Amino acid sequence: MTDDDRTEYGEKNEHPHEDQRESGSAQDSGPRQESGEQPSQPRPERAPRTLAVPDLSLVVLIGATGSGKSTFAARHFRPTEVLSSDFCRGLVSDDENDQSASGDAFDVLHFIAGKRLAAGRLTVVDATNVQSEARTQLVRLAREHDVLPVAIVLDMPEQVCAARNAARADRAGLPRRVIQRHQRELRRSLRHLEREGFRKVHILRGPEEVESAEVVTERRFNDLRHLTGPFDIIGDIHGCRSELETLLGRLGYALVRDALGRPVDAAHPEGRTAVFVGDLVDRGPDSPGVLRLVMGMVGAGHALCVPGNHENKLGRYLKGSKVQHTHGLAETVEQLEKEDAAFRTEVGEFIRGLVSHYVLDGGGLVVCHAGLPEKYHGRTSGRVRSFALYGDTTGETDEFGLPVRYPWAEDYRGRAAVVYGHTPTPRANWLNNTLCLDTGCVFGGAMTALRWPERELVDVPAERVWYEPTKPLVSEAPGGADGRPLDLNDVAGRRIVETRYMGRLAVKEENAAAALEVMSRFAIDPRLLPYLPPTMAPCATSSEEGYLEHPAEAFAGYRADGVREVVCEEKHMGSRAVVLVCRDETVAGESFGVPKGVPGALYTRTGRPFFDDPEVTERLLRRVRDCAEEAGLWDGLETDWLLLDAELMPWSLKATGLLRKQYAAVGAASGAAFPGVLGALDAAAARGVEVAPLRGRQQDRAADAAAFTEAYRRYCWRVGATASDDEKPQEPGGGAGLGELDGVRLAPFQILAVRGRSLAGLAHTEQLALLDRLIAAEGAVAARNGGTAGGATDRPGLLATTRRILVDTGDENSVAAGIAWWQELTAAGGEGMVVKPVQALIRQADGRLVQPGVKCRGREYLRIIYGPEYTRPENLRRLRVRHLGHKRSLALREYALGLEALDRMADGEPLWRVHEAVFAVLALESEPVDPRL
Repeated sequence: MTDDDRTEYGEKNEHPHEDQRESGSAQDSGPRQESGEQPSQPRPERAPRTLAVPDLSLVVLIGATGSGKSTFAARHFRPTEVLSSDFCRGLVSDDENDQSASGDAFDVLHFIAGKRLAAGRLTVVDATNVQSEARTQLVRLAREHDVLPVAIVLDMPEQVCAARNAARADRAGLPRRVIQRHQRELRRSLRHLEREGFRKVHILRGPEEVESAEVVTERRFNDLRHLTGPFDIIGDIHGCRSELETLLGRLGYALVRDALGRPVDAAHPEGRTAVFVGDLVDRGPDSPGVLRLVMGMVGAGHALCVPGNHENKLGRYLKGSKVQHTHGLAETVEQLEKEDAAFRTEVGEFIRGLVSHYVLDGGGLVVCHAGLPEKYHGRTSGRVRSFALYGDTTGETDEFGLPVRYPWAEDYRGRAAVVYGHTPTPRANWLNNTLCLDTGCVFGGAMTALRWPERELVDVPAERVWYEPTKPLVSEAPGGADGRPLDLNDVAGRRIVETRYMGRLAVKEENAAAALEVMSRFAIDPRLLPYLPPTMAPCATSSEEGYLEHPAEAFAGYRADGVREVVCEEKHMGSRAVVLVCRDETVAGESFGVPKGVPGALYTRTGRPFFDDPEVTERLLRRVRDCAEEAGLWDGLETDWLLLDAELMPWSLKATGLLRKQYAAVGAASGAAFPGVLGALDAAAARGVEVAPLRGRQQDRAADAAAFTEAYRRYCWRVGATASDDEKPQEPGGGAGLGELDGVRLAPFQILAVRGRSLAGLAHTEQLALLDRLIAAEGAVAARNGGTAGGATDRPGLLATTRRILVDTGDENSVAAGIAWWQELTAAGGEGMVVKPVQALIRQADGRLVQPGVKCRGREYLRIIYGPEYTRPENLRRLRVRHLGHKRSLALREYALGLEALDRMADGEPLWRVHEAVFAVLALESEPVDPRL
């Protein structure tokens, strides 16, 4: 490409919206011919040609009919990459040579090409393309999708083209004038291809060059997905060399200095790579010193750097362009004048070599200066470069006369984390998987770095205000405001959620609609709802006489899955509760973006608040918080919040309506009916009527009804101010309001997550040991508080222990001990137990997840679920046909989604990504399944 040609594509143009580095360079095979010139002289043999083609580009084959384009395409590209005009003509007319169908054929071709380019696929157009109008449409298509258009010209002698057409039955009668017209149009076009917009032009002249040519795909300059880090991404520097040295030291880099003591390199002992987001220069005290250090690190392979708008302007100044010495450029120019010419030349070359943005770490990280929407990631065009350097504006100006930035990050939904700078903000905050690292060091703020993949922020304060800002630092930059974190389109309709543990999981449209109803009307603030617990599958149906569920099936099932060590945990008869508790009132605001003073959350398995009175919730959370402090969990787990999975008792606390309408009504009806029935039968017997069999059956029914009433009454007691000292079971609904927590019990059985970590993979024995410390601390807390907020010191406290026993599924004696423990537990009125593998996240030999837990409910508790007379042999035979497959599948899918939500939260992903998995759990709850399972 000549200098004059480059001007059009930005190499010499000062306009910031033109592409530079990404464009590459055009290539040609030799001198070009004037329009109409025929190749009459024999050419010397040429060495084999290597044709460089960017791995994401639109390749346009150009040549007269019969020049061998289809053969060339088939030899050098995949069949799926090639779009043939002949084939498209056949699609729309059933005749590849029907020229009257060409308009529709090219509509189809352009549509398919657009879809491929949008998906990031290399695309080759196999058509004559000798007319400028046809090429213009293709160049426009490439620009629309921000990819490079590449021309490969097959310039063949007329006689070769004619001979090849004659050899094809479908073109044997093609007039010679058609080939001649194509040749004339081709020659007229050769010298203008670059000006038309083609960034690479390869011209192959004659059969020999075509035969020996080799197409080699090039990685785009911005494609560094193969570099996985770890990285230390450093925000805007603006000439603050001293603060940069301090920050690099904090990050663990060792500085290298030259003979004059100037830093010229920095390396990390663990091989980490620094990544600079641009704006190295202007406004600050030592722009040359910053450049010397950064250039040295980049040159030594210890750093990467993308350009900022200030480097772009400085680069144009160093090339001799006329630019205004504003926004700190005057200071940089003055400082550079003290350096020698060689250094200034090196700076100019360094800036010209910078690429607008980098895609790193397998595509999971994008680094640029001003941010970048997902559709521009890895793309190469002037538009992409402009956005990466300058961002976008709304067209408005603020009260300080500065452009109002378009808040692109508020709408960002990309999978890659975008880390950038450009617009100063007081503090770096994640927003929708984007992070602005410009914290205004030159304005007296701080210089900030992000450790990746740890997602840990490190900053150092500015040594002074080096440059007075035009306006105060406020959180108006994208990523520094709350924005619009959730969107209906994130959850509506049929959804596919990618999970780490079960791959792609589908959510049906009708299920999503049902979940949306709950989420929008009843659920707590989504920012405080990072997890919903999964449903739990029951153990296999038992064949034991008189039992529907029995531990023997649970142990046998895990033994078949290859799990030897399981833990049996007491199943508390209450309501599933998730507890988010923060160490102090500032944590929820800083970590979850809710108003200051929110202590956390307590919600049901469908995301609804447990208590209508926020004061009751706050009192419960305060007790858990104090116990965590007393137990040393905050410091031990290095966190300032805990997410707990728990059971809140009594059952009547949230199930009063269900108990009154469904269970108590049955108990009351039987209590009223059976005494009269039995009395009438006794009277009949006294008169000599034979009613003994009937009376026996009615007696059994009365006993079953009494057992049913006794079963549900065990899980109901009064709470609050009316709770009795011994918490005797009461009829449902007999309690007063929850002004106090007397009688309320919370049994935590798993710590799901802490700041920056999911603990779902922690062994259950370790989980329970941590929770035992939490529960044991309550005595000291209650004594210190005078017995308030959880029961007096002589009453049971708020926190309840989860009893457990370890069982070896391969040891008959251990299994027998587990069964005996369950029988003892249920005989005393317990609901049953949950059997879990001691080690979490267990997989079978074929890679499938093992059930994280199965419930084995007691004989009498199941009377509540299946009815008073379910234990009768004829009923048990019918109930043993339970079809557990769907329930087990549902439990595993919800479990995988819950794990995904925890992992996304631990990784610092945006709220919409966490909420996607949480919402999917709630949606799956709408799937039709036997509610008794």
